[in-house]
Parts: sequence; C-alpha cells; structure tokens
Amino acid sequence: MERSNVIKTLTGIERLLLVVGFLLVSVYVAARIHSVLSSRAELRQLWRTQAAATEPDKSEPDFRLWSEQRIAAYKASRNATPSALAALEIPAIRLEVPVLEGTDDLTLNQGVGHIEGTPLPGKGGNVGIAGHRDGFFRGLKDIHEGDTIDLITKTGSSRYIVDEILIVSPDDAWVLRPRPSASLTLVTCYPFYFVGSAPQRFIVHASIADTGQPANREEQSSSAGKGGYQERK
Repeated sequence: MERSNVIKTLTGIERLLLVVGFLLVSVYVAARIHSVLSSRAELRQLWRTQAAATEPDKSEPDFRLWSEQRIAAYKASRNATPSALAALEIPAIRLEVPVLEGTDDLTLNQGVGHIEGTPLPGKGGNVGIAGHRDGFFRGLKDIHEGDTIDLITKTGSSRYIVDEILIVSPDDAWVLRPRPSASLTLVTCYPFYFVGSAPQRFIVHASIADTGQPANREEQSSSAGKGGYQERK
C-alpha cells in the first residue's frame, strides 16, 4: 500500500514537471515569435515608404559578436519603438540597422543613433552616427577602406565609400567637423573587447560616392563644439 502511494506520488510529480516544461517551452516560443515579428519594425516601415526599396530581412540582428549584456539590453528595449530616421547598411560586415535619433542607452540598444549637432541623414554635410561596440557596431572591427556604406531615408538613398579609419580620444570632437564632401562618420568605443569603459573611440570616415553632392557646412556649424558619443557601461 505504501509502495503504491509512493508510485502515485512520483507519477504525479512527473506529470507536473511535464506540464511545467511544456509551459516553459510555450513561453519561450511565444517570446521568440514576438521578437521576430517586432524586430526592426521601423526598418520595414522605412523601406515600405521608399518606392524603390525592397523588403528587408525580417530576422533578428546577428548576435554572434554581441556581448551577453548587450543582447539582454537590446531585447529589454523592444517595447519602445522610436521612429527611424534612416537605415544604415554595410554589406562587407553584413550590417543592416535602423538609425534612430539620439545616443542614449535605450536608443543604442535598439539601433544606432544620430549624433546631436550633426546634419540629419539625407541632408548633406558630415552625418554622425554612433553605436555600441558590443552591439550593432562590433562588426566595424572588420571594416576596411574602400568598403561601401548605404544610408537609406524615406526620400532616397546615398552611398558612401570608407576613406579613413581612426582611433582617437573621446575628446576629439573634430572628427565630426565638416569635410570637403558630404560624409558619414561612424563612432564607437575602442578597444572592441575592452572590459569596462573603453578609453578610446573608433572612427570610420566615409565620403559620398557621388562627388557632385557638396558638404553642407551651414547645417553642421554647431557640431565642432560637441563632445561626441560617450558609451556608458
């Protein structure tokens, strides 16, 4: 009799564990589906409103180079969906990411950020864009001079060619100053795998492929006094 009760108890526990396991798997699957459906929603909207655009990849970002903390922060930020200013594409490192306004942590967990004081994407001048070194911009470690960068806005797209890669101090705001032609400046912290607050900045300068587009210096006059992007860990 006592043995029978033990067997019944163990059977009940086994069934309970199966039910709990099923529920956990269901929750995980539901979370993954929700993440995929909402991933880069602003990018898709941006491409839909551009007549010549094609539907972008609906999958999540490639997390293989990301730190665990940055992946968690990215997923936690998914409830907030700020409007994208543009889409940034770097084929050489397989990067496609929305460009959002600002460089606060919440913004940079969801995409890359337009640096305040620099021209807006599509407006000419030297457009500054910042990203986390352990997130979307970790792939910059593999970028080279001559690589192309596409910046797509609701009104059109511009192609830039990487012409300079620098490592500078966080105080070197001159990297955001106007250049001879319309340009794009990508900023992230360096070294890429530094533990703690990284002491330097990794800069990618790219010039517009269409040399007929001049730099808009008036829109950018205020950028020289900015301290640029500071990553918070």
